[in-house]
Amino acid sequence: MAASDDFIPVAGPSITDREVEYAADAARNAWYQNHYSFNARFETLFAETIGVAHAVSLPHCTAAIHLALAARGIGPGDEVIVPDVTWIASIAPVDYVGATPIFVDILPDTWCIDPDAVEAAITDRTKAIIAVDLYGSMADWRRLRKIADRHGLFLLEDSAEALGSTYDDRQAGSHGDVGVFSFHGSKTVATGEGGMLVTGDPALFARVMTLRDHGRPPGDRFFINTEVAFKYKMSAVQAALGLAQMERFDELIAAKRKIFASYKERLGDLQGVAFNAEPEGTENSFWMVTVIPDAEYGLDKFAIMEELKARNIDSRPFFSPLSTIPAYEGRQQSKRFLPAQPKGHAIANYGVNLPSGYHMDEAKIDRVAKALSDILRK
Repeated sequence: MAASDDFIPVAGPSITDREVEYAADAARNAWYQNHYSFNARFETLFAETIGVAHAVSLPHCTAAIHLALAARGIGPGDEVIVPDVTWIASIAPVDYVGATPIFVDILPDTWCIDPDAVEAAITDRTKAIIAVDLYGSMADWRRLRKIADRHGLFLLEDSAEALGSTYDDRQAGSHGDVGVFSFHGSKTVATGEGGMLVTGDPALFARVMTLRDHGRPPGDRFFINTEVAFKYKMSAVQAALGLAQMERFDELIAAKRKIFASYKERLGDLQGVAFNAEPEGTENSFWMVTVIPDAEYGLDKFAIMEELKARNIDSRPFFSPLSTIPAYEGRQQSKRFLPAQPKGHAIANYGVNLPSGYHMDEAKIDRVAKALSDILRK
């Protein structure tokens, strides 16, 4: 196979000698009294970078959402307003605590939750809003904060895909009562698996620290559990990888933005193709380069993916609306505030994520851009 035909994966991390050395150090030395040393350093640097008081390293972002909802006391009979278009991990923890997710539409430009739809879905059972910074875009946090404060609602910012994005000169994850992040191998900062919860609320932080360790308050040495809770901790080796990655934070964000700029330079003249948004007052870290071709092209996301696959190029579909997938079949209570023709459904039908990992150089971007242009123009 010619080099030009080599397979191009859709995502992948940037791993240097620093990450390898830190991981080896953790494997050798993060035991006994040093067992939490890398986690503590990772959490401290992460909290400082995001601009919050507290950070808790966890096995994945889903755990962070679960802990946040549980720590707030959200449970059976409660409703949580969520975007209809996102990955299921953002919403599944609502079911974990026995509450009901309420799907609402997204905005056509940022692909994030629509504040007007949020306000229209609030009832006397609403206890929280989960807003997702989708594909690096930022939700309208000024409006969401006002809505949450006016109605006394818990506001959770899912920034799993937006580490390094900013809104009003504040980092993603710092706008809600709690922010959550993912370090999956495809993410901007990667530990293989892993997540982080951040908050400025000391009482919520203390509650999370108890719930994540089988109901043992921090500092407990006698294994006297005060309640039945969860086991959500990150390993030292993962924390070492995360620390090394966060020490390269500016470099990694700059690389992601450069990949997007290179794609935009090559594809920006395609008519009827939308890209990740960057409205005034925001900076997008462009975790994934996403394109939304108009319906007039006659190709849905799966057809485009098949065409790219035939050219040995990997891609990912825009997340399907949760209200349409089998996991939420029959959940009419969750769907009752969606309009007959949600804006998010049209976006989700056609959107595709292009290869966006740190392996992408100019030659690979050239190849993907040419392939997409050929697919759409033919």
